[in-house]
Amino acid sequence: MPVAVDIIILSYAKSEQLKNLTIQAVETVLASENPQEIQFNVLVIESNKTLQPYQYENTITIYPTEEFGFNKYLNIGIKRTSSPYICLCNNDLIFHKGWATEILNVFNKRKNIDSANPYCTNFKYDERIINGDNVILRNENLTIDGILTGWCIFVKRRVFDKIGLLDERFTFWYSDNDYDLTLRKYSIKHALIKSSVVTHLACQSHNTLDDKREELTTGQRLIFEQKWHKPGIRNYLSRIRSALKKPNKQQ
Repeated sequence: MPVAVDIIILSYAKSEQLKNLTIQAVETVLASENPQEIQFNVLVIESNKTLQPYQYENTITIYPTEEFGFNKYLNIGIKRTSSPYICLCNNDLIFHKGWATEILNVFNKRKNIDSANPYCTNFKYDERIINGDNVILRNENLTIDGILTGWCIFVKRRVFDKIGLLDERFTFWYSDNDYDLTLRKYSIKHALIKSSVVTHLACQSHNTLDDKREELTTGQRLIFEQKWHKPGIRNYLSRIRSALKKPNKQQ
């Protein structure tokens, strides 16, 4: 019996170009693995209500009535699915052959790793990652250089039984940073798997922000700092601020 993996894709197809991005993500993920070995259940959460009742091919497509929030919509997907593995995705992704197999192999061999990111061919990684092992654990010294990024997170569903659902106060930026610190709080290990390759077409998702760009990006900083501002976190916050000034910040 194939391993079941739920793929949750957030989409805002306000143009034909952005709609085609979602179609490309769906097509490449379904073509990336042997369906007799891995069964992808694709749920697209579409923000453009004018497309309704359109269904992306080979998916279940839903149109939430709630106002958009990055974590809020991911939580809708988490609650609507039930497979033991779940992958939280942007729509601006190209999945390469065997990407999920590589992550599952690591999960099977290293039982203490419960969450992972694939490797992106577009991201400018730290030399410690480029020259490092295939499996690179996130730790205090490797926090904001690509090990944990919010555009594609592959996780064991049981993680949410432990940490709860994602914090819906984070509507775009800082969602992955909040997830990072939550994993740390519960001593859950996250890793970057270099042999798992998914190309993120960087910043394409920023095209969906419209007039709420400031609110959804730098406007989230206060919420993040108020939540996590406590002894021992100051250096982490400083690294986050530095990373957000770089042009390759991916979400």
